Amino acid sequence: MFIDAIHVKVRDGQVANRPVYAAIGVTVDGHKDVLGLWMGTGGEGAKFWVSVLVDLKNRGVADVFFLVCDGLRGLPEVVANVWPQTVVQTCVVHLIRNTFRLVARLDWDALKRDIKPVYTGPNPEAAPAALDTTDEK
Repeated sequence: MFIDAIHVKVRDGQVANRPVYAAIGVTVDGHKDVLGLWMGTGGEGAKFWVSVLVDLKNRGVADVFFLVCDGLRGLPEVVANVWPQTVVQTCVVHLIRNTFRLVARLDWDALKRDIKPVYTGPNPEAAPAALDTTDEK
């Protein structure tokens, strides 16, 4: 299952940014299905995700093997309360995006070139080697 929120502009008397929470399920056969979209009222938070995940469980999602999310603080604990055996993994795109927060803007182009072999490696052994090379730089 993939979960994330996207912030959209909503006109409700006046224009405001609101999160839309999305849950997308993928079966073991590779079939994808939008499990639901929920409109939030404020910022993205783990408290709202509790209600979303409980709603999904009540609607018949009995078990989740992997759940991919954005690394929101408190979300792995929320998932563990709903589906205890679920493996929570941070999305690669969010990991890459957060990496740039740790580097000065002047170094972003070099980091783009250096980090690409980490997440596009031909095999699992290539990623740690590429990360070590990037770490040395």
